[in-house]
Amino acid sequence: MTDKKIALVTGAAGGIGTEVCRLFANNGYKVLATHRPGKEQQAANWLQEEGLAGKDVQLLALDVSDHEAIGEVLADTLRELGRIDVLVNNAGITRDATFKRMTWEQWKEVMDTNLNSLFSVTQPIFNKMCELGSGRIINISSVNGLKGQFGQANYSAAKAGMIGFTKALAAEGARFGVTVNAVAPGYTATPMVTAIREDVLDSIKATIPLKRLATTEEVAGAVLYLAGEYGGYVTGETLSVNGGLYMQ
Repeated sequence: MTDKKIALVTGAAGGIGTEVCRLFANNGYKVLATHRPGKEQQAANWLQEEGLAGKDVQLLALDVSDHEAIGEVLADTLRELGRIDVLVNNAGITRDATFKRMTWEQWKEVMDTNLNSLFSVTQPIFNKMCELGSGRIINISSVNGLKGQFGQANYSAAKAGMIGFTKALAAEGARFGVTVNAVAPGYTATPMVTAIREDVLDSIKATIPLKRLATTEEVAGAVLYLAGEYGGYVTGETLSVNGGLYMQ
């Protein structure tokens, strides 16, 4: 049993997920970083490459699209550790296509990973948080869940659904001392985005009032705020980190 607060981060090896893990570890949390089962060596390499191997970051094999396996893994984890103080639902994929050409597989893969995983991962942890009388849940949505995006009917629907889920669960969790919020990043300087052709990237930046991409640290900082002591009176909210790209 650890005295540190314990944070579980899904999609840990992505650009935003990595920075969330780093920031939490650097601020005194024990971090459970999920990875796909069978990718143990790849996950261990990620720990080394990102300088996280010497920090309190524990790898956890978890397929967020496998409901039954999630239940077993999280039951074991909660038995071992006693609690999870912070859950960051960050796992997400894209399968872009115009809706006219989108396949059922493209739709379902995105829904299973981005939205259905919220039920499977969150429910056992939420129930334990309610039992203990405290907890923070932060769901990583997207600006495209707020405004929609051409060629992303599946992704936009899943990320918008995440916001509705956040508000409903916040209403349920409040009386138990559990807060539930979402962070909706705009274009962020992850390896995937910065690999875009320079002229295309310049055209994207031109549409953003602040004329630049978000840093992964800025997005992770929003997550840390909602998880920390100064975010304790915030629940059911969506914190946009989009440089003014979409203002509500």
